[in-house]
Amino acid sequence: MMRIPTLAGCLACWLSACGGADPISFSAPVSINLKAKSGDVSGTAISDEKGITTESGNPFGAFVTDANARLGREPGAVEIDSLSLTLGANSTGVVALDEVFAGDVDVAFIINDTNNTYDVGHVIDPRGVGPTNINVGFESVDVADEDYAKYLGGSFKVVVRGAAATGFGTKGAEANLQLTFTFAAFE
Repeated sequence: MMRIPTLAGCLACWLSACGGADPISFSAPVSINLKAKSGDVSGTAISDEKGITTESGNPFGAFVTDANARLGREPGAVEIDSLSLTLGANSTGVVALDEVFAGDVDVAFIINDTNNTYDVGHVIDPRGVGPTNINVGFESVDVADEDYAKYLGGSFKVVVRGAAATGFGTKGAEANLQLTFTFAAFE
């Protein structure tokens, strides 16, 4: 299916950003658990990635199924209403996000098969255990037509990456990181 943004679709997305249109459905929090290990620091960078559908119960898939049922078809837009980063309680060798990351931490989606990357959001110098709000810049209208069905089908990886905090690479630490998304579906 070729997805061409229509004037009505663009208007709905614009209105949603301004609070003028209501989403068809909101997801329950969709969390994905990632790890940052000291041994995985490359140069000064640390990253991890994981498929969105790999979490128990596939909450992203459940959200899309619910949105499809409410609309009677697939949504024209699936946006991210909010996103946060939390340091998990089972982390070892670190007690705060600023012991893991320094500077800009970004979250991206990498679509399976095409490997196209879509910037989701950024946070600068996260501190404490969180949850730390991530500034979301993702808009599904920017997802290429060839990738949109894969996006809705959950055929993508979530990536978190950033500069490792000073000393993290030599600590022997393992940080359990949780990204929590709230998705919103629009016609």
